[in-house]
Amino acid sequence: MRAALGRGAVAATIAFAMAGCGPTGGLDDGFSGGSGGGGKSAAGALADLEKLEVKGRAPMTGFDRDKFGPPWADVDKNGCDTRNDILKRDLKEETFKKGDECVVLTGVLHDPYSGRTIMFERGAKTSMAVQIDHVIALADAWQKGARQWPSSKRRELANDPLNLLAVDGPLNSQKGAGDAATWLPPRRAYRCAYVTRQIEVKLKYGLWVTSAEKDAMKTVLSSC
Repeated sequence: MRAALGRGAVAATIAFAMAGCGPTGGLDDGFSGGSGGGGKSAAGALADLEKLEVKGRAPMTGFDRDKFGPPWADVDKNGCDTRNDILKRDLKEETFKKGDECVVLTGVLHDPYSGRTIMFERGAKTSMAVQIDHVIALADAWQKGARQWPSSKRRELANDPLNLLAVDGPLNSQKGAGDAATWLPPRRAYRCAYVTRQIEVKLKYGLWVTSAEKDAMKTVLSSC
């Protein structure tokens, strides 16, 4: 799901070391993104995938971003909005607004989707360079179970750190509401962790997958 960082980021793309699945079969490649995917084996992810219900995609009828609550609500009541929480988690070398440890002004993102290093700088003209991605797009979730949820559960999904990553803005826009069958990160070394994280989110919230989506996930995990 597209999620521009309101006052966002400027990007200078620099080559960054690529890393893949480790010799032990773990899926954490050391890039930004907090917990999720790392530590679980491909076999474990495949086992979790088999627990997900397989159904067709429901229509988008009635979908609206507002159905998932106000963007970047402070759901954990720590005094900071979710967007800034994710920036603090995923950026390195952060600086903060004077007198306000919630507002991230600058930082460095090692983007998991592209492998590039992106320099974040808050400002009205740089808002699209870094965005917060919903790993399971909210529109996709709506079509795969979330339409029937209470508003509180939709709000939880929209602000769950497990389902959020700070990433390259243009790639997030390219992804849109795509699932694993229609979009994967261009950086192949991150696909195992990405798909594993999607499975974790879907299992946690009881979202289903389409048959094409499940096949795509299996294909990725079989190469980890």
